[in-house]
Amino acid sequence: MKFVNYLEKISGVGIYPLLSLLLFTIVFVLVVLYAMRASNETIAEMENLPLDEKKGL
Repeated sequence: MKFVNYLEKISGVGIYPLLSLLLFTIVFVLVVLYAMRASNETIAEMENLPLDEKKGL
């Protein structure tokens, strides 16, 4: 029996794709807003993080 057959037998399973899409959209919008509102200094610091050898792990 395939996995899809198990999911078809669960009542109300159709809400999960909608909830996951809604959660993804909310997180995506929040990340875009954070990126748009970040100052230039913060962006420059994040750009140099992979190359910065001063800060250790």
